[in-house]
Amino acid sequence: MRQIVIRAGDVQAIAKLGATHTADAVWEALPISGSARTWGSEIYFSIPVYLQEENAQATVSLGDLGYWPTGNAFCIFFGPTPASKGAEIRAASPVNVFGRVLGDPRAFEDMHDGDKVIVDRSEEP
Repeated sequence: MRQIVIRAGDVQAIAKLGATHTADAVWEALPISGSARTWGSEIYFSIPVYLQEENAQATVSLGDLGYWPTGNAFCIFFGPTPASKGAEIRAASPVNVFGRVLGDPRAFEDMHDGDKVIVDRSEEP
């Protein structure tokens, strides 16, 4: 199982990658870093990966990692966004879900625009 570590401010989370072309492309691009942007309970930042939609979906689950083809961005979903209806978690436009945060993704709630995010391969088993 491929795992990554996401470091952002005081937050550190481990995530598991799925078996998709998008997950492969993100894995090959690691390590990556960027300046966080927040949109409701979502963090996203541009990464050097350029892909089309792959089984893209607009509604995601708590803790999903998504690749947003429109903005070439890595997204972490930890609650409703401005596009959500009710309790659903909805991306601005469809994303390729390629992984999931292990543990409580709401740890990212204290992130702010401009915070540095670093993503790398995890040494965890």
